[in-house]
Amino acid sequence: MRSPTLGLSACLLGLWLCWGSPSWAQVLREPTQEQVLSQDEFLSRLEGVRVLYLGEVHNRPDDQAAQLQILQQWYEQNPELAIGLEMFERPRQVYIDQYLAGEISEAEFLELSEFETRWGFPWESYAPILRFAKAHNLPVLALNAPIEAIREVARGGFDNLSPQNLSYLPPVEEFDLENQAYRQRLQDLFESYHQGHGSSEGFETFFKAQVLWDETMSYHVAEFLQTHPERAMVVIAGQGHILYGDGIPSRVERRLEEIEQLSLVFDPDPTLSSTPERPLADIIWHHEDSDLASDPETPPD
Repeated sequence: MRSPTLGLSACLLGLWLCWGSPSWAQVLREPTQEQVLSQDEFLSRLEGVRVLYLGEVHNRPDDQAAQLQILQQWYEQNPELAIGLEMFERPRQVYIDQYLAGEISEAEFLELSEFETRWGFPWESYAPILRFAKAHNLPVLALNAPIEAIREVARGGFDNLSPQNLSYLPPVEEFDLENQAYRQRLQDLFESYHQGHGSSEGFETFFKAQVLWDETMSYHVAEFLQTHPERAMVVIAGQGHILYGDGIPSRVERRLEEIEQLSLVFDPDPTLSSTPERPLADIIWHHEDSDLASDPETPPD
């Protein structure tokens, strides 16, 4: 069984944004070694892959533009794709389906899905991806838990979840809270956000809210792939849900043991550690002349 972030023999691949450039990519086979990877070589890595994770910084339009490029290229190689999006909550799936079927306009879709208020990042960053899916009849999945459920957990743990919100979630008793490296990474983030003044109780509910995000998204990815064995999926989510495989990838693998996965993140924080034993991701995409933007996973209100 292949680990979700140890594919490619624990290599890190650094990919440049320009698909046509002769020096399109760099490969980090060891933390200090580099070699060139071509576009064709990257696409060959996708052969047999069922899930490709694209870890973005939400407020960086270059990330969404690169996601569309990757999606278009993989579609040419394998038209049996689906797209999973963190940007939409499970109760909004009906509106995605109506939009893709042409039953409602894009304007109606935005209003009904409450995209602008629930997600909060510009629609035009993601619109080309949805339009591509509509033009090519690709299924699109709303992966995220309702924000109301996240807030319930953040304020009172899993016992605070309402029956209405539980209906959109996987069984809470299946949640994995034992990943100590993930817990430590989130604790460091929590303490940084609260400048050292956060309580241990506050961290525990924050941690559980993060796990709720990841478990819900992984559950719906796995459920779709189980019922659609002919399809592969592109999963687009924030980097925090993909780095080191701790968030979504490891939880999909727990549900679907024999599954080929590949993770790619765009210009991650250069201060994050990465080793062959615990790589950030299978693939690191570097935008040319990019300025790293901040996009922390902050504790829910």
